[in-house]
Amino acid sequence: MKVDAKSAFMWACALTGALGCGLAMAQASAPAVSASTAVAGAAAVAVDNPYGLSALWAQSDLVAKGVLVIMAIMSMGSWYVIITKLFEQARMAKQSREAAASFWQAPSVKQGAEGLSEGSPFRFIAEAGQAATKKHDGLLGRIELHEWVSMSLQRATERVQSRLQDGLAFLATVGSTAPFVGLFGTVWGIYHALTAIGVAGQASIDKVAGPVGEALIMTAIGLAVAVPAVLGYNWLVRRNKGVMDEVRAFSGDLHAVLLANGNGQGNGGGQAGRG
Repeated sequence: MKVDAKSAFMWACALTGALGCGLAMAQASAPAVSASTAVAGAAAVAVDNPYGLSALWAQSDLVAKGVLVIMAIMSMGSWYVIITKLFEQARMAKQSREAAASFWQAPSVKQGAEGLSEGSPFRFIAEAGQAATKKHDGLLGRIELHEWVSMSLQRATERVQSRLQDGLAFLATVGSTAPFVGLFGTVWGIYHALTAIGVAGQASIDKVAGPVGEALIMTAIGLAVAVPAVLGYNWLVRRNKGVMDEVRAFSGDLHAVLLANGNGQGNGGGQAGRG
């Protein structure tokens, strides 16, 4: 078959164009493959992050884990004290309103105390004052009645205050020591960083990032434990003061009533003495 030069030239141009298109398409698809590979690599890095909290616990030694456990116990104990004391103060405020509404309208101190709920500090103080008037004999009879009743009511009031302050010492301890516990974890983390640098022989970021991150996290956790404890302590102390003012006012009024009844003035004299 005879092929002229013009036809051969046209076939060569067609083949060259097809090869050029194929190379262009291959080059265009290459960046897409590279981009998808980069996205997959980034996802793998995000999943396998060696500097997260789980990695901190897994890579920590016994000292660092002990510091974390201690601060966790401090935090849980602080929140337990804060929540339970808030409920206790709310209950005492309700019992104070109950005493103001029913106790002073009773015909006698005994009946007024029996009308209060069990476990009420106001009932405890009323029963203590009533018992003081009945036990004023023997050696105790040498003490003036008003002094003896005042001493008994003061002891009962102090016992109520002592019970109301339970747990506040723990909050004060946590608030004052938690930052230093976190600081100890920081120092230990920096020590690990320096050890890693010495073993590696070079201060590369992959050798230092883990221990330094551990140190910073320890400091942050120590502050996170201490701040709620301090704020809760101050808040509970202020609320305790308001509750104890009600308790002391009740104790002072009861003291006047008991002295009036002891002098034979009856219930009416008690109301006059309270006024």
